[in-house]
Amino acid sequence: MFEANRGAAPQLDGAGLVIGIVQARFNAGITQALAQGCLQELAALGVAAADITHVQVPGALEAPLALHALAATGRFDALVALGCVIRGETYHFELVANESGAGVSRVSLDHGLPIANAIITTEDEAQAIARLDKGREAARVAVEMARLLQKVRA
Repeated sequence: MFEANRGAAPQLDGAGLVIGIVQARFNAGITQALAQGCLQELAALGVAAADITHVQVPGALEAPLALHALAATGRFDALVALGCVIRGETYHFELVANESGAGVSRVSLDHGLPIANAIITTEDEAQAIARLDKGREAARVAVEMARLLQKVRA
């Protein structure tokens, strides 16, 4: 039976986990830095390079469909969504930010699969640069949530 470990340290041993990463190419300088941080952190947590699938999509709106396709394979313990949406002069920012976020959540809940959402939404490029650690954080979230669900389902 599953027991909550109140106050226990997160389980961050990534050995043996299979992780998928979906990276949006739009704002490529930012998203590439997010991906690099994510990949470095996954390696530091013990996830083998051979157990990581890294795909790219045009932008944040396309990320949920790619996440869905990966989730549908049943091969992954967790997924990571990486992207960057910077506010412009039109309503398009809200559309992309809201719909990509809702899509990521829907895929996660529909498949019962943890997805670390690091599609960052910012007012400007400086804020995006200040949030580049979100790639590393997403790696940690993916591993922690994969381990938590394994424990809950055992």
